[in-house]
Amino acid sequence: MVPTEPVPSSTTTGTPIDSPTDGPADAFTGDPVFELHRGGKMEISAAPLEGPEDLAMAYTPGVARVCEAIAEQPDLALDYTWTSNTVAVVTDGSAVLGLGNIGPSAAMPVMEGKAVLFKQFAGVDAVPICLDTQDVDEIVETVVRLAPSFGGINLEDISAPRCFEIEEALKRRLDIPVFHDDQHGTAVVALAALEGALRLTGRLAATTSVVVGGAGAAGVAVTKILLAAGIGRVTVTDRQGVIHTSRDDLNPSKRALAELTAGRTSDPGDLASAMAGADAYIGVSGGTVPEEIVASMAPDSIVFGLANPHPEVHPEVAHRHARVVATGRSDYPNQINNVLAFPGIFRGAFDVRASAITEGMKLAAAHALCEIVGEDLREDYVVPSPFDPRVAPEVAAAVAAAARADGVARR
Repeated sequence: MVPTEPVPSSTTTGTPIDSPTDGPADAFTGDPVFELHRGGKMEISAAPLEGPEDLAMAYTPGVARVCEAIAEQPDLALDYTWTSNTVAVVTDGSAVLGLGNIGPSAAMPVMEGKAVLFKQFAGVDAVPICLDTQDVDEIVETVVRLAPSFGGINLEDISAPRCFEIEEALKRRLDIPVFHDDQHGTAVVALAALEGALRLTGRLAATTSVVVGGAGAAGVAVTKILLAAGIGRVTVTDRQGVIHTSRDDLNPSKRALAELTAGRTSDPGDLASAMAGADAYIGVSGGTVPEEIVASMAPDSIVFGLANPHPEVHPEVAHRHARVVATGRSDYPNQINNVLAFPGIFRGAFDVRASAITEGMKLAAAHALCEIVGEDLREDYVVPSPFDPRVAPEVAAAVAAAARADGVARR
């Protein structure tokens, strides 16, 4: 979204005038991508200090009055510091984009990018925090101790199954929104696209069968939101086949997924048997689904291959058999892009000072995205563009209303 009015920004691009250029970075001089990232993609904005009076108010002695007031009434920190509008973007660098476990330093450009998206699309300030540990307890303890400086925590690019443990532990211990975007951002946008596709193909949620390819972070979240949205049949697969309670090789997170889908999944078997006659496929695992399996799906099928940059079903293959096709790529229609979700979700949560992000708030975000498409719905337009100026405000409004309905709004 492009703001209709200038927003005071803590994110800018470019190189400081006095930025050094000596050293290994010179090898990338002239490459526009590296030039954009030189010196980082963000900086901290500051209140103007034009003379002694400004300095005396921003710092000593004036700041002491604000500190004393907050000490007496801690909730005033939400009004007189940045915390009510600032999210920590936290990673351990263990599952970065399609790059894998590249560590905290190499993850920083992605986290900076996430922070820029928060600011540009929803006016939310964000700080990238890359932790030099992949121990669950150390990550949880570190974030808990950092939490007083922030109004929310956005977990990013943390590998499964540790990401589930970290998110659940932080949700128990903190009274601010905690959101793992790789799980829930993907799930929200995928559901929005699926709702549009169901309407387009004349299907009802209760009688629709969906196969989710992949039981990692995104697969678990997509499955949960589909069930919450009333999808009648949801089958999850991994490399060994259908996630089913009869299997004895499941780790704890997959075992929980098998129990969650029990009674609403296909019989034990492989991907081919699960997809035969299925209405929709949502791939969040990577790998490749053979074309003959895609061809076995129901007429007017729906295929979302969300792995990047290589979808599980290439769009050109999918279009030969499916009516609605979506990917995670920006060079094809119907991009399932998390930026449609997370800026507006945090904007709405912050607007009502929510203590958590509930399942109802995620469903509301998905419904809002679907409503933005509205009567313009067609095969190549089941989700709006990230640059549609309605996206973040309408998602935020829906999320704020859901927070009030769910009893987590504090304003």
